[in-house]
Amino acid sequence: MELLEIYILNLLITVAMFLVLIFRAWIEYKNFRVMWDEIERRRNHEAIKQMLKDNKEFFRKIDGGEKLYSLLCQVFRVED
Repeated sequence: MELLEIYILNLLITVAMFLVLIFRAWIEYKNFRVMWDEIERRRNHEAIKQMLKDNKEFFRKIDGGEKLYSLLCQVFRVED
């Protein structure tokens, strides 16, 4: 009977370690998603900044474009 108890204890420890491993992998996945979303947001932010800089003349040609350009530069933190 003692050998069976050892096997059961070993099985319980193995299952517990597996559950901890799954939990840690889930936490790492969540962290990865947060970092990936931040990288995507930065990439989009940089693209918008570049687009604003490239289209500055277009904004000057349209009615109210100066104000719109100024507001967009403030929102996306673009230096004129």
